[in-house]
Amino acid sequence: MTPYLLSLLRTSGADAWELTETRTEGWEFYFIRHALDQHRVRNVTHTSVRVYKKSEDGAFLGSASSEIHESATEEETRELLSRLLFQASLVRNPVYTLNEPRPVEPLQLDLPDISSMARDFMEAMQQIPETAGESINSYEIFVHLRTRHFMNSNGIDLTETSPDSMIEVVVNARAEEHEIELYRAYTSGTCSKDDLIRDLTDTLRFGRDRLHTVPTPPLSTAPVILSTSAAVDVYRYFAERMGAAMKYRRLSDWEIGQKVCDANLTLEAVRTLPNSSGNHAFDPEGAPVRDLLLIENGTARAFWGSEQYAGYLGLKDAFIAENFRVSGGTQDADALRTGNYLEVVEFSDFQVNSMTGDIAGEIRLGYWHEGDRTTIVSGGSVSGNMRETPLSFSKETRQYDTCLIPSVTRLETMHITGIDPA
Repeated sequence: MTPYLLSLLRTSGADAWELTETRTEGWEFYFIRHALDQHRVRNVTHTSVRVYKKSEDGAFLGSASSEIHESATEEETRELLSRLLFQASLVRNPVYTLNEPRPVEPLQLDLPDISSMARDFMEAMQQIPETAGESINSYEIFVHLRTRHFMNSNGIDLTETSPDSMIEVVVNARAEEHEIELYRAYTSGTCSKDDLIRDLTDTLRFGRDRLHTVPTPPLSTAPVILSTSAAVDVYRYFAERMGAAMKYRRLSDWEIGQKVCDANLTLEAVRTLPNSSGNHAFDPEGAPVRDLLLIENGTARAFWGSEQYAGYLGLKDAFIAENFRVSGGTQDADALRTGNYLEVVEFSDFQVNSMTGDIAGEIRLGYWHEGDRTTIVSGGSVSGNMRETPLSFSKETRQYDTCLIPSVTRLETMHITGIDPA
């Protein structure tokens, strides 16, 4: 951090300010098949600042933010802060206060070294069961240790270091002269070896099956099973509607104590999940992160969110959540796969609108189960609405980085638009 930055902020005329410095140490590797094509080392620091300005009558508070380049001179920084203050003066949000210093319990993390993080990814990729028909085309590995230093004008001064990583993988499947590609991107704290191997093994199978699909028949309505990462969007619908910003803006009509899900769904914001990239002791605004029960057996219990919207709602000890855990399933995964149903494992696009509850997805690969017969299908779409579609989910769970959710999710009475062969 440049030595004059704090002095400039304190004398800038800002009514409040926040300052975040993030130092990233990382390694990156690029593989063609399993041959290393190139690699590089990263060691960068980013500094961002947000300034706040009240209206003359003190009823409104505006803010503006920007990154300060590490090469910026003192005069350039002063001019930037002046521009930001002018921009902030044009914003008229109802006044609120920034976080005050509170005790923050550090996370008890065993920080790995970057080399071991990278090695784990490379070893995992060697264990993928490739065949002549399904193989790894290429992959890119990104491993980082990030040190975040947060300060604000109320006296908060916090620092923590945490790992995060990502791997991008392209899988090829081929039969005779036909070939397709499937793309995957996985984020996590460090390498989740078992999860990575399992998911890429499934992806190879999906690629093989994708070569042998028939058009999805026009099914009208049927249950839809989700057993891959698309299901995260189903549960984010509940998490987002329990957000203070949506509540204040009247985009969520949910109330504390109200039944918001007919299923016995329990949703928690949690401080840590195993190997999540979202494990932090404090949020981006310096608030301590803690476990918080949001929905209990389908009933709303608490809202979460930024200090601004939490303040508008009168919430105490609020924070911005990153990790979510869903529980409450009463059936085994296999018990949900009964009757006639469509299990979709690949979407061209899948969305759940948190405001309206609308569900929409374009089918890239699915399995239509009708009695003892399974047909591999592609094309068409699924649609429905979270307010109208009965939901059930498994006792077994599966983690997708910052979200621990049921491994199998069943949505009843979904509309399925197939492809009419005529």
